[in-house]
Amino acid sequence: MPAGGVTPDSGRAADSTAAVVIDSVGKRFGKRHALRGLSTSIHYGQLTGLVGPDGAGKTTLMRILTGLLEPDAGRVAVAGFDVVADNDAIHVATGYMPQRFGLYEDLSVMENMRLYARLRGMDAEGNAELFAELLDFTRLAPFTARLAGKLSGGMKQKLGLACALMARPAVLLLDEPSVGVDPVSRQDLWRMVQALTDDGMAVVWSTAYLDEAERCDSVLLLNEGQLAFAGPPAELTRRLEGRSFRLEEVGAHRRAVLAEALDLASIGDGVIQGAGVRVMLRAQAGTEQIRALADRTHVRLAAVPPRFEDAFIDLLGGGPGGTSPLAERVPPVQLASDVTVSCRNLTKRFGDFTATEDVSFEVRKGEIFGLLGPNGAGKSTTFKMLCGLLKPSHGEAHVVGLDLRRATGAAKAQLGYMAQKFSLYGLLSVRQNLEFSAGVYGLENAARRARIEEMIDTFGLAPWLSAAPDSLPLGFKQRLALACAVMHRPPVLFLDEPTSGVDPITRREFWTHINGLARRGVTVMVTTHFMDEAEYCDRVAMLYRARLIALDTPDALKRGAANARRPDPTMEDAFIHLVEAAA
Repeated sequence: MPAGGVTPDSGRAADSTAAVVIDSVGKRFGKRHALRGLSTSIHYGQLTGLVGPDGAGKTTLMRILTGLLEPDAGRVAVAGFDVVADNDAIHVATGYMPQRFGLYEDLSVMENMRLYARLRGMDAEGNAELFAELLDFTRLAPFTARLAGKLSGGMKQKLGLACALMARPAVLLLDEPSVGVDPVSRQDLWRMVQALTDDGMAVVWSTAYLDEAERCDSVLLLNEGQLAFAGPPAELTRRLEGRSFRLEEVGAHRRAVLAEALDLASIGDGVIQGAGVRVMLRAQAGTEQIRALADRTHVRLAAVPPRFEDAFIDLLGGGPGGTSPLAERVPPVQLASDVTVSCRNLTKRFGDFTATEDVSFEVRKGEIFGLLGPNGAGKSTTFKMLCGLLKPSHGEAHVVGLDLRRATGAAKAQLGYMAQKFSLYGLLSVRQNLEFSAGVYGLENAARRARIEEMIDTFGLAPWLSAAPDSLPLGFKQRLALACAVMHRPPVLFLDEPTSGVDPITRREFWTHINGLARRGVTVMVTTHFMDEAEYCDRVAMLYRARLIALDTPDALKRGAANARRPDPTMEDAFIHLVEAAA
């Protein structure tokens, strides 16, 4: 898909590679500064990653680059056009994929493409060759008659990309295109974007996945509306040389070891990696504390190469500590049986379509159990059956010994559920949502008031109590959703992509709570497209085309994907290997 684009005589010079020039740009919303004195440039033929925590100004910058917002100060030129003075030209020179799927779900793939062509002032009937090229490029040619609403998450993103490329833009702006997209579909998106940059297009890719940012030619890291770093990701990563370590083969005690490590003054960040714990030292810190922890827990401490994610967290001051105030208040779970969730031959059909087929497994008390799989594999359907939200077509499921076919209400009282899409009540305030959830779970009087205040304090919701949930930053939306799910201290917690789209620091905060709850005996079932999060799981079940194709520990699944070319595979490598082997 060649990059055509609009190049004015007054804009891009023959010897210039600057596709975007940002000069002292500021933007305010009321008293809040979204961008402050931002200056940088973005170049043709390069993939530029845009990263930063929630509220850093990434989406504001994207909307300024597309001409949807005007800066309050400074100047922006895109493909030689001023975003204010030449606003109409900006819409031709750029292609934009917004954060949320913005196409018409009740129209087919081809109908969306034709509509988008008309919106761009193109002849929808006279561009059959262009449509064919885009369909071939995005591999959507076999699905032209399928309704957009029936596409998987990855296919929706490909359709959005096809429409963004319709006018052959000089600059392509992708606002978190891979959120909620499985690793296989992400690989396809990367393939397409690499082809576009090879053809000379400038592509800006806003992302919450730092392994994606690490693959970009250049990275812009925003924090509180300011540019904290600009340059090749390897340049930032080099700052962490000698500060990344892994506690090897920690095993069953890895959650306790991680919590202890994160509470050390010398440790700026830490994550679980299968049976090990990866940690990052703060600047100028020595290794004495972490070596003492390794000796005390009888594990080996090994130096490991730094990652861009380590450098990102370090630049922002480090991650949260290892102690969860939420888990500290939860009494240890006491249950008659060690098996808290089980399903046998679980099957769900919607007419002729089988969403889940013959799935069986057991989950034990205090276990973190991951459900992985490509978009449309059956993960959310399986979740909803185990939560009592969907009735199986065949098979059975039990939660804390209760048969979901016969005791659905009693089972639901024993579990908490955080849905894939934010699903609280938009017409109620944050406090009213908390009150409603407390009432639904039967909390009354003093216990109800105490639990609500506990959630407000734990998740930092006090400044937002009178706000509508839709007005919250994404990280606080997810905190509110989790608060409502754990309000009644359930022994089983279902989390369906709980951290989708949130920044890495907020993800770490969530996993501090999840690890803490598991240590108190809470069973946690989680779906995720973040493969580093799958490392936190004790075991992972892999679904593909409605069937269970693998069930093992993260380390065992990674070992199964190892070969001479890839002796130390990641969880993403293991995911892709399993899908390719089952295809």
